[in-house]
Amino acid sequence: MQNPIKPTNSELEILQILWEKGPSSVREVHEILEAKKEVGYTTTLKLMQIMCEKNILERDMSARTHVYRAAISQKATQVQAVQKMMQTMFKGSPSSLVMHALGKHNTSKEELDTIRQYLNEIESTLPSKIAKDKTKK
Repeated sequence: MQNPIKPTNSELEILQILWEKGPSSVREVHEILEAKKEVGYTTTLKLMQIMCEKNILERDMSARTHVYRAAISQKATQVQAVQKMMQTMFKGSPSSLVMHALGKHNTSKEELDTIRQYLNEIESTLPSKIAKDKTKK
């Protein structure tokens, strides 16, 4: 199994832009980043080049202006980050992670409804999971 990719916070900012906007030039990414914080164009360029070397981004060099796109999916990156956080910060406890997240934020009724629906879906699959676990023992 290959090692998981661990983007830095700055790399995650660039990935968020590319996941939302799609394939983009350095200039396009830089303009969005610069609206949020002070960052030099050459810093953005160098970081995106490094991300290519780390296989986090892919670069299309067929045109004069190189176009970059995310080489890793947002979903896989989120799953990896949450798993790491759960293991390191919450001693592997999903309930501790969720309780902390819900207890520290103003969660909207719509978000709570979505969470309830998701929990109901998980609960509906529990009997089959429990039965499978018993047959393994």
